Amino acid sequence: MKPLGPIPTGFAVLDGELAIGGRTASALVAEAGGTPLFVYSSAMIRERVALLRERLPDRVRLHYAIKANPFPPLLALMRGLVDGFDIASGGELRLALEAGQAPAAMSFAGPGKRDAELELAILRGVTLNIESTGQARRALRIAERIGTRARLAIRVNPAFELRGSGMKMGGGAKPFGVDEALVPGLAREMIAAGAEWRGLHVFAGSQALDAEAIAEAQGRVLDLAARLTAEIGAPLPHLNMGGGFGIPYFAGDRPLDLAHVGEALSERIAALPPELAETEMAVELGRYLVGEAGVYLTRVLDRKESHEQTFLVTDGGLHHVLAASGNFGTVVRRNYPVAIASRFGADPEGEASIVGCLCTPLDRIADQALLPRAEEGDLVAVFCTGAYGASASPAAFLGQGPAREMLV
Repeated sequence: MKPLGPIPTGFAVLDGELAIGGRTASALVAEAGGTPLFVYSSAMIRERVALLRERLPDRVRLHYAIKANPFPPLLALMRGLVDGFDIASGGELRLALEAGQAPAAMSFAGPGKRDAELELAILRGVTLNIESTGQARRALRIAERIGTRARLAIRVNPAFELRGSGMKMGGGAKPFGVDEALVPGLAREMIAAGAEWRGLHVFAGSQALDAEAIAEAQGRVLDLAARLTAEIGAPLPHLNMGGGFGIPYFAGDRPLDLAHVGEALSERIAALPPELAETEMAVELGRYLVGEAGVYLTRVLDRKESHEQTFLVTDGGLHHVLAASGNFGTVVRRNYPVAIASRFGADPEGEASIVGCLCTPLDRIADQALLPRAEEGDLVAVFCTGAYGASASPAAFLGQGPAREMLV
């Protein structure tokens, strides 16, 4: 038997089924027209934002990194809850605009921005987080050609990384950001060329559950920003401190101690150096805002036995939940939180593996998990799929097509 990850709090049992937003899984599937289906809980998202507002210093603004989940109804919800959007492509810029987000409340990161994307961002008044000297000079040339002042910040490649993070985004040679030593000279060049100086973006890592490691990284970000500001010789309008806040996916994971993060950051902000006295600050969060609010529902097509092992074959799979299958950066595959949604809360009866419908052995949703007995027609729920699910999975693989999505 292999353990399942922890199911997030916020879900209930109704008529023997998983309930999301006060409605049963089967009712949601019926409304959507079938499975596979992603369901996102607006109540859980609102609660997470409220918790962050409570625990983090008032001075720190909340930004949503829409790469986590760009579902349009969810973006419309987030626009009213957070202070800004962080985007990473021209396509995301268009989605953010369609959701009604003000361009001045957007920042655009990414090491490979095309000229057309740079031009669209400059025309709209979006802040570009510059990731190289070449990118800066292309942006300045485009701004001069179209007769508009570019709003430019610099994404810094810090010399440190976020300890314990799932993905290291800083420290050493990286395609992301401008190395610390090059930042002051590039900032002065951009300012001299007439750009509107918007500040710094420092993202050291993601998916960290260690509150002390996050607090340490945030302190180092503040120290770095103060030093670079002094070397640049111009006030720092804005500091995007990055994010990195993780959520529990696997057995043994413990939730992030957000109170500790907030207390440590409050202490640092209370003793800011003069270089940062007037700086606007923000944290950039994606997964932490929406990840636990999402559930993927898929239906059992077949129950089969092979060499004394039970397999539940579903109509979903890795083409929608690539991360849950263990094929999205995981070194050792472990089980996500999974349940039989149509028998939610029932006692487990035996061991079964849940697999998808694709013709590949990589299509695994849960391995040798202890579950209630499930038959053809039962619904399976995969939790923690509100981030990096539908839009981060190969929906076109084997001609399967996308899953349905709904916000409740």
